[in-house]
Amino acid sequence: MSSHAGGDALLVHTASLHTANVEENASHLIEKISPPEDPWACPELKDTGTPWTDLDTKRKALRGTWAFTRIILIFTSLYFFICSLDFLGSAFRLLGGKTAGRVFQDSELVRNPVCGVMIGLLSTVLVQSSSTTTSIVVSMVAADILTVKLSIPIIMGANIGTSVTNTLVSMGEITHRNDFRRAFAGATVHDMFNWLSVIVLLPLEVATDYLYRLTGTIVENMRLETSQDANKDLLKAVTKPFTELIIQIDSKKIGLIAKEGDKDYSLLKTCCLSKTTTTTNETGYNFTKTDCLKKCTHLFVDSGLTDSVIGTIMLIASLILLCVCLFAIVKLLNSLLQGNIRKFIKKFINYNFPGKAAYFTGYIAILIGMGFTILLQSSSIFTSTLTPLVGIGVVSIDRMYPLSIGSNIGTTTTGILAALATDTQNGTRQLQNSLRIAMCHLFFNLSAICLWYPIPFMRFPIRMSKFLGNTTAKYRWFALFYLLMAFFLLPLAVFGLSQAGWEILTAVGTTFLCLILSICIIKILQRKRPQWLPKKLRDWKFLPIYFRSLEPLDRLFKHMFGFCKVCHHHHHHHHHHEEEEKMAGNAEEKESSML
Repeated sequence: MSSHAGGDALLVHTASLHTANVEENASHLIEKISPPEDPWACPELKDTGTPWTDLDTKRKALRGTWAFTRIILIFTSLYFFICSLDFLGSAFRLLGGKTAGRVFQDSELVRNPVCGVMIGLLSTVLVQSSSTTTSIVVSMVAADILTVKLSIPIIMGANIGTSVTNTLVSMGEITHRNDFRRAFAGATVHDMFNWLSVIVLLPLEVATDYLYRLTGTIVENMRLETSQDANKDLLKAVTKPFTELIIQIDSKKIGLIAKEGDKDYSLLKTCCLSKTTTTTNETGYNFTKTDCLKKCTHLFVDSGLTDSVIGTIMLIASLILLCVCLFAIVKLLNSLLQGNIRKFIKKFINYNFPGKAAYFTGYIAILIGMGFTILLQSSSIFTSTLTPLVGIGVVSIDRMYPLSIGSNIGTTTTGILAALATDTQNGTRQLQNSLRIAMCHLFFNLSAICLWYPIPFMRFPIRMSKFLGNTTAKYRWFALFYLLMAFFLLPLAVFGLSQAGWEILTAVGTTFLCLILSICIIKILQRKRPQWLPKKLRDWKFLPIYFRSLEPLDRLFKHMFGFCKVCHHHHHHHHHHEEEEKMAGNAEEKESSML
């Protein structure tokens, strides 16, 4: 009996082990079959706190007070965040404003449309404001220094340069992998839209002059009147009281440097109220005299420091303030927007109209983006404020895209207002020209929206920004590499090639574009129709690893900057986040195949 019982027990034990192995294998199989979690899905925060109904009166009062305090702190942080962007702009104007002004003088460079784009891009990066670049171009057109036709590429370049600010802001999320993925994609969706628009519409403009002809027809049929009081600071009145205590910049002097390159102006504002009188001497010669009625009282007015030194101080201070405010906004929002509150806000911002009307939701978002940018008079401030919200998952990439392109339309109002302030003492021709270039900016953005938004398949900027987001999530250093390449090294390389002649620039540019186009076509065929390709081209393994992967560069940066844990964060946590890496890899594969 005992031997039978022992045998039965052994059989039961063996059966249970077999069942456990089967269950384990089945669970592994289910994990493999089930699709990976979408890294772009906005995360849900569970409300781990005690429900409101279970709290007594004292705790309810404490929770309500703490929530109200956090709302006040968020608005305070947002206020100083906008101020820090203003200070950053002032710092860049002091450091690069004179250079930007002198760049406009080189008529030989401006005659090349590609160089014109790069001048607009670099100038906007240097002064951190497309509004300033546009206003300078408008005033130079009004003064007959630039023609309307030569100014159009500069305006296109200014459109690209304005998106550098929110790309810089997204770097604040670099320590959180998935937040950084979303924030960087949310920032670069604006970049991709602007770059693609210029790549397509610049050759079209050079070939057909469609913007030049269209705006010419519109302006000729308008009854024009000038307005010296055209208001260009609608909502900056809120931040001005604080920012003007620290520093004041006279942006008009950048335009003066562009017009009169011989004189060396200081961009620091010293006189806040002046009176200009014109008198005639005995010989009948008219001369003007400017008297300062009120001296400025900002922090640097009597410091005796040069523009470069003040610019450096302001750059460091503004970046510190920006990072602190950004950190505070993200932490406070994460703390406040939990559970049901986050769900409600996320549903409201990312809401789509029901049924077939859902298609038109994006157009409402474009109008909202345009309206806020007109109020703020800065697309940089609007998109930079949204970038951290994309990072923490409150705003989706698909909603950030129409808001960003809407802000592109809103920022064109600055140029139109600057044009309306043109002096018409010598007739309306100058007003017509300045308004014409401002209208070119508007219709360029409208053309770009018609190209990259109405047809969902044509929304390439979303797919391209997601590809960049996945890359930066895997290699943190790629974000800085992208910034340097897109906004500094590429424009400088174009300037260098243009010095060798437009033939060399055209040859190199055409070869580069053909190479990129060929790679895109091969990648699409690899994904959709691999049988159409030779066996060798069905994957990229025939190429050396440094032509098809960022791993060699990643290893190089790891050795060079071994002390920087953030730059190669994924190396240190490889074992802990193996599944997350697989998920990111799948997402990257998917995005690259879509491209």
